Amino acid sequence: MQDAFDRLSAIAAKHGQSHLFQFWDQLSLSQRQSYLDQLETIDFDQIAKLFSGHEESIDWTSLANKAQSPDAIRLNDPNASFTAQQARECGEQAIKDGKVAMIMVAGGQGTRLGFDQPKGMFRIGPVSNRTLFAMHVDSLRGAMRKYGVSIPFCVMTSPATDIATREYFDSHRRLGLSAEELIIFCQGTMPAIDASSGKILMDSPSSIALSPDGHGGIVSALDRNGIFKAAADRGIEHFFYAQVDNPLVRACDPTLIGYHLLAKSQMTTQVVSKRFPTEKVGNVVSIDGRTHIIEYSDLPESAAISTNPDGSLRLWAGNIAVHILDLAFLIDASKNNSGLPFHRAHKAVPYVDSHGQSIKPASPNAIKFERFVFDLLPLAGKAIVVEGDPKEVFAPVKNADGAATDTPTTAKQAIVEQHKRWLEQSGIHVPDNVKVEINPYWALDVEEVQKKIQKLSNIMVDTYFA
Repeated sequence: MQDAFDRLSAIAAKHGQSHLFQFWDQLSLSQRQSYLDQLETIDFDQIAKLFSGHEESIDWTSLANKAQSPDAIRLNDPNASFTAQQARECGEQAIKDGKVAMIMVAGGQGTRLGFDQPKGMFRIGPVSNRTLFAMHVDSLRGAMRKYGVSIPFCVMTSPATDIATREYFDSHRRLGLSAEELIIFCQGTMPAIDASSGKILMDSPSSIALSPDGHGGIVSALDRNGIFKAAADRGIEHFFYAQVDNPLVRACDPTLIGYHLLAKSQMTTQVVSKRFPTEKVGNVVSIDGRTHIIEYSDLPESAAISTNPDGSLRLWAGNIAVHILDLAFLIDASKNNSGLPFHRAHKAVPYVDSHGQSIKPASPNAIKFERFVFDLLPLAGKAIVVEGDPKEVFAPVKNADGAATDTPTTAKQAIVEQHKRWLEQSGIHVPDNVKVEINPYWALDVEEVQKKIQKLSNIMVDTYFA
């Protein structure tokens, strides 16, 4: 322990971070060891560069001025290189061949929903009252049933959600997944630093104020947790990536996977047409022949409202955080993870002062650093964009009821409306005041619904098909 103390205290002093050891004499032996282990994970050179601005930064305004609509496979595009049927058949074969795994990003808590647990545990089933986790696992199990294959489900948590997420899956028998199919791993962290001095903030006398390193941290997290090797050993070649807050995601969507494969893409992104110019979604664009995503917060309003001669939005493609990523591409990216830029966020971060007193600032006092997975897009030799129908693929649960968009109520309504469409297309009438919900393990899509309900009459009461 003494050697580690001498080495780390010298490194901290070199970078003007000696305050990190100001409470050392007050710590127990176990606290000291735990604290040193935490300090070992910090790249002090990197923190210094990030604060001083020497790390390469991105001029989003300049990029936005050069941005054009992405070269995308649009809905019902008669000029597309591949038909949706061709893509679906190709994607289905890849799934059957065991080449696909699923990544679910689930590091967020339901704070904005007034829910103090991992967001994946939030109940969203309009009739079943199933959780978001259950919705996604049922969708994945539906794909396993249909294609006769086991598909790994890789869930990335954060330090704030990891324990509760593991306990949830344990207590619910992994929601029907086998122990080999469920892989839970935690993303990395970055220290929060004082915005004025660059000093690393302390959460307590024996711990540093850490925050998740963003969904872009998934690259190093997959590598660090041995998932790249395990996937390669199993024959996995592609990851289907989605976020837990969107219950309309179809797990391992074969059509999207097929487009990815037929185009020989390294990273494919599903998008929807933005509902309005300044919608709070990432903007998928093309810049100098490369695909980028510019966050709504980084996009100047002048670029957001810019239109084409026909009046359509110039930057129309909204990111819904559904991607297909090649394993080989991710492995290459992990070898040069510095290629993903850090984004700064000014936040109010509680800390202990030099007297050991806990301070809860009322305004932003700190800088948090995080990486975004979509910054992999311009690193891809080939990346494609595929438009989805928002009624079928996008109903995020981000805001508490009462907000204008993306609430539990709007998400439940989208689920009911989708399943009503499937039933109506199968010849079953559902009155406006009746709710229906279809478990994807029972039927994944309208074609499976049509095969299941041949003997059913019209539905007059709220019904859950499972």
